[in-house]
Amino acid sequence: MNNSQQRGTTVKSQVRRSELIATGRKLFADTSYDALSMDDIAQHAGVAKGLIYYYFKSKRGYYLAIVEDSVADLVSRAASDTDLPRAERVHRTIDGYLRYAEHHQAAYRTIVSGGVGFDTQVQAIRDAVREELIATIAEGAYGRRAIPALARLALVGWLGTVESVTLDWLGSLEPPRDTVRELLVRMLRHTLDTIEEFDPSCPAPEPSA
Repeated sequence: MNNSQQRGTTVKSQVRRSELIATGRKLFADTSYDALSMDDIAQHAGVAKGLIYYYFKSKRGYYLAIVEDSVADLVSRAASDTDLPRAERVHRTIDGYLRYAEHHQAAYRTIVSGGVGFDTQVQAIRDAVREELIATIAEGAYGRRAIPALARLALVGWLGTVESVTLDWLGSLEPPRDTVRELLVRMLRHTLDTIEEFDPSCPAPEPSA
């Protein structure tokens, strides 16, 4: 097999894997993990069960790949618009976060709750996305991802509130998303102001006009 054929095979393999993950995200959005067998998954995907084992080794491996894909989607949406002014970027980050949660509710609940039962690998994925979101907020607020321990602690507390508020909001989608976004933005503003009081090396960004 020449290099061109190898590249073609690799691309085709990546596309097929992505298609299987997309199918899994839809399936696990409507059905619990335990209720889906590999036969069910293969039937919905329109492939042989062995193909899923080939790419993901096991049902759990398939599920973890879906969670990781969902996490990457959430982080990329939240971290978009990097060329915006700092205050506006923070605003867009929170908006992207809420939009993702609204349109991918099952994936969001999995990310925040840690998945099926207590799964250390899913917990690790959840912790990683929290750290990335904190770093994204810090970069938007301060222009840097590395921040003092006190500032990080305050942002961890704010993010915990964001998760709780978002989970509760998903139960009814009331009030409207824009209202929830503004609530969380104002709560973050108070958090950033408090951080500045404790540590002047972390000045809160000026509010956008």
